[in-house]
Amino acid sequence: MKRFVTLLVAVAFTTGAAGIALAQTSTQPTTTPPASTTTPAPKDKVDKAVEKKAEKMPAKNAVGVVKSASADSVVVAGKEKVQGAKEMKDAEWTFAVDSKTAIRKAGKAVAAADLKPGDQVHVRYMDHDGKATAVAIQVRPATSAASTKPAEKK
Repeated sequence: MKRFVTLLVAVAFTTGAAGIALAQTSTQPTTTPPASTTTPAPKDKVDKAVEKKAEKMPAKNAVGVVKSASADSVVVAGKEKVQGAKEMKDAEWTFAVDSKTAIRKAGKAVAAADLKPGDQVHVRYMDHDGKATAVAIQVRPATSAASTKPAEKK
């Protein structure tokens, strides 16, 4: 009986090891077709591939105050983290605005030109070919000095 169990364990071990070895082998062909047989992808397929790649890129965030705004761009001043350090440094960003940019102020959709200098904003943006393009701009409600001070006790 002991030999039978030992033989069964040995067969199971061998089968498992063979399965792992087979799983690691490549099933893809190692040769590529000659260059003359490949045709370039149609332009619309290339554009869609670029768009999908852009969609996979993570959006970045910036928080600050609007310095200026026009129909096609917004300039925001704020602070950004210094790479590899805990301190923050002053920064200024210029974001391109297009028809896909969602801009909300007080819960309503507005145009980029409706943003005023001094508005506190949170901008989600993506880099496209070295150009920061705003995906969404949320105007934060202004905080008054009275609401930030603790209530005085009498």
